[in-house]
This record gives sequence, C-alpha cells and structure tokens, in this order.
Amino acid sequence: MKNNLLSEQLAYTGDSKTQTHLHLCSYNVDEVRKISGERLEEVESEILPGGITWLQVHGFEDTECIREVCSHFGIDFLIVQDILNTELLSKIEVYDNYNLVLAKQIVGSHRTHIGIVQGSDFVLTFQEHETEFFDEVLRAIQSNVLKIRSRQSDYLFSVLLNGLMTNYIAVATAIGDRLEELESTLLSDGPLRDIGAQIQGLRREYMELKRTVWPLKDQYSRLLHSDTSLLHKGTRPFFNDVNDHLLYVVQNIDTCRETLSSLMDLYISNNDLRMNDIMKRLTIVATIFIPLTFLVGVWGMNFEYMPELKWRYGYCFAWIVIVVVGVLTFLLLRTKRWR
Repeated sequence: MKNNLLSEQLAYTGDSKTQTHLHLCSYNVDEVRKISGERLEEVESEILPGGITWLQVHGFEDTECIREVCSHFGIDFLIVQDILNTELLSKIEVYDNYNLVLAKQIVGSHRTHIGIVQGSDFVLTFQEHETEFFDEVLRAIQSNVLKIRSRQSDYLFSVLLNGLMTNYIAVATAIGDRLEELESTLLSDGPLRDIGAQIQGLRREYMELKRTVWPLKDQYSRLLHSDTSLLHKGTRPFFNDVNDHLLYVVQNIDTCRETLSSLMDLYISNNDLRMNDIMKRLTIVATIFIPLTFLVGVWGMNFEYMPELKWRYGYCFAWIVIVVVGVLTFLLLRTKRWR
C-alpha cells in the first residue's frame, strides 16, 4: 500500500470490475425525483433546491467520477481516499460539515465495502458493487413511510445505518443457528464427517463479522455523543436505536465466540472418545488372539517329539482348545466391562 499522504492520485484498492453508476434521489415533502447516470452532470440537474439529496455511487472503477462527486459536495480528498480503500477497517468519523461511516456489507463469506457520508442536506452512499442493499429505503422515500420526506438528512442517515445493523444481525443470527445445529449433531453422537470443516468455515465467517463490527462498537459513541449540528435533537432516539442494534450484534458475536470455543472443545473431545473406542476394540481383538497365537506358536515348533502332532485327533483337539481359550478370554473381558 502506498503512502496516501504523498499522492494526489485516487486509487481503488479492491478487485471489483463494476462500472461506476450514479443513482440520484432528491426529495422534499411534496416531490421525489430519481435519475441515474454515469457522470455527475447527467444527474445534478434533478437536485431539488431546499430538498434532501441522496446520491448512491455503485462501483469504484471510475475514480475521477467519484472525485467529482465528492468535490461537488465538499468532501475532503483524504476522505475520498479512505472511501476507495477497501482494506481499511470500519470506522466512524465526525467532521464539521459532514459525518463519515466506513463499513462492510456481509453476504455469506463475501464483504462489500460501503461508505456513507452525511451532510446538512445530502447523504452519499458508496458501494463497490451494483446492489439492491438500500432499495428498501428508496421505496420508503417514494411511499413517504413515517413521513420520511419531511425529515432532515440525519434521519435518512440513521435509517441507512440501521440497514447496516440489520444486515449484521441477520449474519450473526445465521451463524448462531448453524452453530446450534452443529452442537446438536455433536451431542447426538452423529457422524463427524466434515464437522471440523464446517466449524472452521463458521469461524471464518465469525471473524469477518467481528472485524467489521468491533471497530464500530468502539467508535459509534463519537457520533452518538457528539455536539455536531448535523444531528438534530429529534433524531437522537433513532441513533440510540441504531446503537441498541449494534450492541445486540456485539452480544451475539460474544455468544458465537463462546459457542465456537465450546464446539471446538466438544469436537476434539468426541474425536478423542472415538479414537479411544477404536483403540479399545483393537486391544480386545489383540488380547483375544494373544493366547491363540501362543498356542499356534507352540504347535508350530519343529521338535521331533511332539506326541499331539501324531495323535489321530490332534487337529480337532487343537481347534477345540483354540475356540475354548478364545471364548474364555472374551467372557473374561466382558466381566471386566470391556465391550
């Protein structure tokens, strides 16, 4: 990674090939305008004066387009670099003229970099891929759910953050459900095939979720307790609700961590028990055959004088002795509760 403080160039650090598209939604109490394009000049004519502007940027291929968008809304160059740097951890920053959230949308084992910038009359969202992640919010604006169009940009900001928390809750719940299924399988003494691989897969998903959420847990208080004029008193309860959801996700992550640790211990313990059982069975077989091997070894010696070898019923007698000794050994092991 290059030192971004020594560069005037914008560089997208991800690997998505999604072409950059802009989706504008500008609204006030009475009207909603929507338009899509590939350059800012194609959509900015639809911005309603005095209204709230929500501009979605999908795809980071065209860094110059993203530079134009951020410059138009007064976003600092360093912030633009952070938005395009998908390797950064999640973070929340409070500035004089805007608030910034960098996070990840998680779908299975895949993560999509997301940046949200909230200003006094606008919200910008940046997403690596063309996605429908925030379409529910768009429909709510069109239908004016909960009079969303009469509210300021901070309310839209809180709704988008809540959408992220909903995604994290769904991921944490899915991981928890699958961990419970694995726990039931282990406790039911079922087959252990692929159980270890499944536990490791869930551990990777858990670590992805933790890496995404944990920095937000530590930094959300910056936003929640800031004295910025961008968050109005009337919308503080909505941000508190987002915080409640964030804490719920954190609690679920802690639960998943404990469950994963217990599952791994249980899996190792079950493997040890099964290995002990196998060794026990092998020991039983070996114990039964030790005296039989001794008898066969004695009768297999090439001494000239061994009366039983020339006895007419010697072969039958040998088999009777072998069977009797084997059965007696087995019964002895059963009385010792070796099964």
